[in-house]
Amino acid sequence: MLAARPHGESALIVQLLTRDKGRHAGLVHGGQGARKRGLFQPGNLVSATWSARLADHLGSFTCEPLRSSFAEVLDDPDRLAALSAAAALCEAALPEREPHAPCFEGFCVLLEVLTGPHWAEVYVKWEAALLQELGFGLDLSRCAAGGAATHLAYVSPKSGVAVSEEAGAPYREKLLALPGFLIGRGEGGPAEVAQGLDLTGFFLGRHIFHPQDRDLPAARQRLRERFPGPGP
Repeated sequence: MLAARPHGESALIVQLLTRDKGRHAGLVHGGQGARKRGLFQPGNLVSATWSARLADHLGSFTCEPLRSSFAEVLDDPDRLAALSAAAALCEAALPEREPHAPCFEGFCVLLEVLTGPHWAEVYVKWEAALLQELGFGLDLSRCAAGGAATHLAYVSPKSGVAVSEEAGAPYREKLLALPGFLIGRGEGGPAEVAQGLDLTGFFLGRHIFHPQDRDLPAARQRLRERFPGPGP
């Protein structure tokens, strides 16, 4: 479940992330009722059946609950912010009804680890994987300037390729910080998570949102505000 918005007096227009059909919208009759209100929350896993007269119609969903990930993080503002940010990014960035099975699988993995100890680092890796799936992956395996790949410390904002500490030192103010946990160096921590969010957020904005004259979703911006660290 990515999002649900009121439609008329009692219905909802629901956005789902599906394994085979990507992001898919549909109408849920009576979705605003008290009995169904808890079902249509971001991150909840449902079994859905879609029906419509024609394939290009909005159609309607019949949904049955499988898992309430939203309720699992409801009392933790940081984890809830991450869940909301991930759902908002999927809704805003994925084309409707275009298959992106890795996005579905990755979102499910993210839901599994949100209650674990390193959920924030996994979230940043999830955003990097989203960029990869949409064709804008970062290359963190080598140095763009030919430096040692064992001392990568920055990312070029132009190419998305890593830069070594030595090669990037003279240009560090123009480069993006590369948190070590993204390349298997250390376990991260709040300051590195902030760096990671700045890194992936820069490229999400550059490649996906800014070309459409849009900003990152508000939920994603609120997640970044929850972590200390310098701005980009």
